[in-house]
Amino acid sequence: MNHDSTPTPPATDVVSTHSVFGAPCWVSLTSRDLEATQDFYSAVLGWRWRKAKLGEHFRVALVDDVPVAGIAAVAAMWQMAVAWTPYFAVPSADDAASRARERGGTVAVGPLSLPPGRAALLADRDGATFGVWEGELVGNWENWRHAAPAFVRLHTRDAFDAAIFYGEILDWASDRPGCCEVHYEGGEVVLRNRGDIVARIESGALEAAPDPTIRPHWQIHFSVPDVAACAREAERHGGSVLGKAVDEAVLRDADGAQFTVTSRPLR
Repeated sequence: MNHDSTPTPPATDVVSTHSVFGAPCWVSLTSRDLEATQDFYSAVLGWRWRKAKLGEHFRVALVDDVPVAGIAAVAAMWQMAVAWTPYFAVPSADDAASRARERGGTVAVGPLSLPPGRAALLADRDGATFGVWEGELVGNWENWRHAAPAFVRLHTRDAFDAAIFYGEILDWASDRPGCCEVHYEGGEVVLRNRGDIVARIESGALEAAPDPTIRPHWQIHFSVPDVAACAREAERHGGSVLGKAVDEAVLRDADGAQFTVTSRPLR
């Protein structure tokens, strides 16, 4: 969603949040040190970088020339938390922000005009932060989905309560073409778009837990070919491994942002 930082795609590649909505459409990292952040993710995920139109504190990460994530080194300057945040496609950022507020959520930033669209940073009733984006998506949405993030997972207090909150804001399980389907699979609420799993919601996080890893939050899962290699590079470049299995590892970057690398299939 680093909308302002990407050239306008050719007309044949433009996908709007009016045709793909309710699904994750971008991920963004708020960090403190731009150079250190680029070095870390280049080593761990093999990302390359390009400058962003938003200014010198911003970069766009590329995988095979596909924009996959935005980096904003503004955590200290804007007194924001160091964290990864998913953005969801909506037909109207203003409507989504109003719905979130009406249902007990918080509007932290926006909605703001960021041509070619509008964005807002929100928090749900349990404090998990997420964003919404209205307008053109970055290039081809399918390319973005398969170039880096596999899916996003919400760790929350009550998965069913959260699914109702997000469903009412993002029009999940509506009769609109292109909306996301909500299912209950394997003890989790699962969000699918065009057959692919794009988000999961699981219960168990504690609202006031002192450990940020068990407070309600959205976790970004990046698809990688070699989980063990990513974990080694994370430790070599100042990060840490919070948990590791054969096909998945929870990592923390050198700035403190948490994310997951996975070799599991998308479906």
